[in-house]
Amino acid sequence: MLAAPGGRGYRRSVDSTPVMADFSGAPHREPARPAWQRFAPPLIAAGLGVGTLALLHFRDPHVEGSYGLCPVYALLGVYCPGCGGMRAMHNLTDGRIIDSLHSNLLVLPLVVAFAVFVVDWLLRARRGQRWRVPGLSPVLVWSFFGLLAVYTVLRNTPWGTWLTPV
Repeated sequence: MLAAPGGRGYRRSVDSTPVMADFSGAPHREPARPAWQRFAPPLIAAGLGVGTLALLHFRDPHVEGSYGLCPVYALLGVYCPGCGGMRAMHNLTDGRIIDSLHSNLLVLPLVVAFAVFVVDWLLRARRGQRWRVPGLSPVLVWSFFGLLAVYTVLRNTPWGTWLTPV
């Protein structure tokens, strides 16, 4: 018996359940989930991507005011890294790749990266594995943000007029 701070006695209980240890070295696998639970998240992401493409294809963002104003351009009068992105997506859905690159240079690589990510997610779901977040080193992340800053500054200078959205 141990004495509690209040002066009452209590017994310390010991857990008597056996401990199972697996030293086989085999990776721990989760129990198999039904197919609809594995495929739902990547299919929803793919559906949202396709829905966005369809919206941007059928409602032309080149028409002034069709989607409103870019808040950065409206408040500050400068092009942000995303300015021209919807026009670039619209041009991509029309098959005009050069016009898409002229509207926003970053859209095509980002669309390809999104497609690769969703396809990888679907393949991993098919095998019963969890989705993976790409491992990005801090150097790569900071390099990306530095490139984004240079892109933003350059497209707002007289030397970067070829980067301004059309």
